[in-house]
Amino acid sequence: MKTFLALFAAAALAGCGVETATTAATAAAIKKQELEQGQKTMQRAQQKIDAAAGQMQQRAASATEAEDAK
Repeated sequence: MKTFLALFAAAALAGCGVETATTAATAAAIKKQELEQGQKTMQRAQQKIDAAAGQMQQRAASATEAEDAK
């Protein structure tokens, strides 16, 4: 009987460890997805910033040309 209880307790504890490991792996996968999405968002924002800066430079160049033409 003692052996059975010891085996049952060991199996129960091992099951808890597996559940904890699975939960940790799931949390890590979610964090990885969040990180990847954040990186994509940052890249899109950088592209928009670069495009806006390019437009500003073009406008400044056009204004300078118009001023020089006078």
